[in-house]
Amino acid sequence: MSRKAAVVALTALAPISWGSTYFVTTEFLPADRPLFTGLMRALPAGLLLLALTRKLPTGAWWGKSAALGALNIGAFFPLLFLAAYRLPGGVAAVVGSVGPLFVVGLAALLLGERPTTRTLLTAVAAAFGVSLVVLRAGAAFDLTGVGAGLLSSLSMSAGVVLTKRWGRPEGVGSLALTGWQLTAGGLVILPVALLVEGAPPALTGTHLAGYAYLALGNTAISYFLWFRGIERLSASSVTLLGPLSPITAAVIGWAALGQALGPVQVLGMLIAFGATLFGQLAPAKPEAPAKVEAPVAPQAPVAPQVPAAPTATPVPFGSAEKNHQELSMDLEVSAVRR
Repeated sequence: MSRKAAVVALTALAPISWGSTYFVTTEFLPADRPLFTGLMRALPAGLLLLALTRKLPTGAWWGKSAALGALNIGAFFPLLFLAAYRLPGGVAAVVGSVGPLFVVGLAALLLGERPTTRTLLTAVAAAFGVSLVVLRAGAAFDLTGVGAGLLSSLSMSAGVVLTKRWGRPEGVGSLALTGWQLTAGGLVILPVALLVEGAPPALTGTHLAGYAYLALGNTAISYFLWFRGIERLSASSVTLLGPLSPITAAVIGWAALGQALGPVQVLGMLIAFGATLFGQLAPAKPEAPAKVEAPVAPQAPVAPQVPAAPTATPVPFGSAEKNHQELSMDLEVSAVRR
């Protein structure tokens, strides 16, 4: 396995893990508390990573960490949950699948990554495949929900591109940077959750187990792999791994919840998965034109050179030594002074 393939495989674990969020939320967590769930995903994971790395931002990175945390976590989670509540799950997933197109546009503006026809077609194919997997007949559309879904995709896409543009400060690892963003994002969600949903609900052992999974595997580890992948891959390549999330959710829903998975859904999964794989393949580089050597013009014969007499032009000591000539120390010093 090549080094890039290993990086892609590890980065892909993030959206695959995120595909399990719906199952864990519906089966293990208290109902109707999406903002509290977002808070419990982000803030404990961020504080844990801060405790492990023992590094805080310095200088301009206080502001950069706050901005990235708000885009990737703080704004993304509430908008995503608002879209999920106002739209059927399939419609929300389709709206969210336009994220790669946002990333392509923002990467062209901020990173200089020139969009290609190949990348655009791959992003469209991935969105089409996701729509076949999750969209059902008679799905209702709500303008507020659609707007929230588009804004959540735009927020996450901007976070991906800015994470790629800013990189990380020297001497700071990806784990610390992930902790900064999760903590900042959790602090953004905290007041919104308290204002909208009120005090935290009473939690059972099942709830705590579900939140522990979301905070550790689904968030701390997954976002670490995601940001690490952004650092090593192009922004377009990373975001084209996103369709793995709804594909995973559909598979889990079929295997664990008994949800139907017909031929159309299987076809959509194949299209989306194929587009995801195709998006990781580097485009073939054009071959360099063969160099045509110009004919070498014949050179005129060179007349043999007669060595100059030592008395007319002094020669360096090294050259004299090479020619096996013996010079006195006085002549050497005189040549050096000249």
